[in-house]
Amino acid sequence: MLTVVLSGLRARWAAFLGSFVALALGVGLLTTMGLGLASTFDAPEREPRRFADAPVVVKGKDAVTVDVRRGPDTASVSRRLDRPQPVDIELLAELKARWTVTTAGGPDAVGVHGPAAEIRTLVGDRGQVLTGNERRLADPEPERDAEALVALNSLLGTAGGVTTFVSVFVVASTFAFAVALRRREFGLLRTAGATPGQVRRMLRAEAAGVGIVASAAGCALGAWGAPWLARALVDGALAPDWFAIGSATWPLHAAFWTGVTVALAGAVAASRRAGKVGPTAALREADVDTDVLPLGRALLGTGLLLTGAGLLVWTGFTDPSSLLKRKTYTTLPMLLITGVALLAPLLVRPVARALRLPGATGMLVRENSAAAVRRTAAVAAPVLVTVALAGSLLGSATTVTSTKAEEAREQTAARHVVTGEDLRPVPGASATATTSVFVRDGDAALVKYGARAVSDPAAFADLARLPVKAGDVRDLDDRSIVVNEEWERRSVGEVVDVWLADGSGPVKLRVVAVLALGTGDNGPYVTRANAPGAAVDRIEASGVGPEALAAAGGTVRTVEEWAAATHPTTSPQTRLGLLLVLGIALVYTVIALANTLLMATSVRGAELAALRLAGATRAQILRVVTGEAALAVAIGAALGLAVTAVNLGALGVGLAALSAPVSLSVPWTAVGAAAGVCAAVAVTASALPAWRATR
Repeated sequence: MLTVVLSGLRARWAAFLGSFVALALGVGLLTTMGLGLASTFDAPEREPRRFADAPVVVKGKDAVTVDVRRGPDTASVSRRLDRPQPVDIELLAELKARWTVTTAGGPDAVGVHGPAAEIRTLVGDRGQVLTGNERRLADPEPERDAEALVALNSLLGTAGGVTTFVSVFVVASTFAFAVALRRREFGLLRTAGATPGQVRRMLRAEAAGVGIVASAAGCALGAWGAPWLARALVDGALAPDWFAIGSATWPLHAAFWTGVTVALAGAVAASRRAGKVGPTAALREADVDTDVLPLGRALLGTGLLLTGAGLLVWTGFTDPSSLLKRKTYTTLPMLLITGVALLAPLLVRPVARALRLPGATGMLVRENSAAAVRRTAAVAAPVLVTVALAGSLLGSATTVTSTKAEEAREQTAARHVVTGEDLRPVPGASATATTSVFVRDGDAALVKYGARAVSDPAAFADLARLPVKAGDVRDLDDRSIVVNEEWERRSVGEVVDVWLADGSGPVKLRVVAVLALGTGDNGPYVTRANAPGAAVDRIEASGVGPEALAAAGGTVRTVEEWAAATHPTTSPQTRLGLLLVLGIALVYTVIALANTLLMATSVRGAELAALRLAGATRAQILRVVTGEAALAVAIGAALGLAVTAVNLGALGVGLAALSAPVSLSVPWTAVGAAAGVCAAVAVTASALPAWRATR
């Protein structure tokens, strides 16, 4: 058996080359993403800067701490304030009376030159006492390093997930198609006395050999490419300047064994079908594919398709706001994409037969594509994956951001908006400030909400066009609050306990209006009296001219200009991250297309020779072969667009359920570019072996 396996690997090295490259690239990408992901878990420990010379730092409150229920007991939960509070004046006086106190850059913290134990006893619960490396928490933006890694962690996690998803699909499909082309070989082996078990073991041994060598090569490739990824992320402003690859080794082990497992898993499914080939059935098999959708694949594809559609419907009805989150619109489409891709052999034949291509060449292209379902589906499936990912991911991201901009434009009747820091009031205009409020969610959680603080409730109500579900915004005063449907206590007239932006509270405020949730920026609203320390950063006006508004000291824009500036279609960092993910999928698709068509066309020598004997010219044969490849790409693109339409349609239904404007956006440029690259690769990969075969 080992001799047969080694002979098969040597004789069919070209067929295994595509699987080797796809698997090695997949393991390499997994290694690179894993090493990058491991480097995002821990931010570097920085030395204290602001109070480097003081042995002890006393810091004002920078968080709201509330007792919540944890099972039968209670526990303290903290949420950070927008800005640290000053050190208590009386406490500061006591500190100065006993020790040397230094200040640096603001009243929120002071350095104290004294024994830490005595200082801690004096401060008690009136502030925070920091010693050692904890003193860095008094530096400006002490958590900036950790916060900078959160988005990067999410990006690399998503890219790694997409890499795993696409690599598993491509490798499994490549093995399956390679096995389908070898049915006559298996029939000969069976005729020579090989048992079904021996055929299955032979395929698994081949897969293990390819998997081990490709995975090892992929690990080496990934370790080499990880520093390049780190530099690219830093240059693209996706990572902080100090980001570098660490010394973790677990990504290498995880990527290697994932590659081997994927190779064996792809071979197992294919070997089961190979073992069922009879001694004579393959020898008399016609060129028309039969039994192209095994029961297991049909059940799995149907299950994934129904699960994906069911989750979209369920999420749209129960929690439509989650459809707007990147994790949701990145992961849910993969179920639909995988389901449709697995069912591709069932879909390509009716789609191909439905087309009416002109001329004899067109007739041959259509009929050959419909007859050779395995080949057509093997080409269409990776194209489907790439087009659907491009349309769903970029389309969802653009739809969400454009909807936010449209929502912002619709929620004000102002003609001009002034933005800036600490704006001066303008008569006849509505001024608001950014603040935050904290509220218990049940008995077990403390939730922080970004809010707007209104200076003049009457002027605000005249210009606001908020999606009010109950109550009246004009009733807002210093003892009330406007909430949205996300709040647990949201009945008009109900009183809620609210902690304010400086940590004070709880303050009892009465609900006077309830807003639709929208895209997440609808409320809450309070007055300036309940927003301590908040400075006006937005002024909206309708009857005040730009010249008068300029006196506020900020940037004056029309509403349309303001919405476009503050709600861009997609941030450059997000777009770059999504393009990274889609680039991975496109590279895999290119490898799959080239490998599939090179294998498929190279075994069509007898068929192409028959066409020459029937009177077809070499140019006509090339047009037929390349036309079949182009048609398969077109079918895959059409199925990918259908999946995109379902995903974006579900997102639109979710936006409508949230009372948000529906502004669906299809990234035609990205979809067209992906389909164009696939078509170019498919035509080239089919034309080259056909040219050689017809010499």
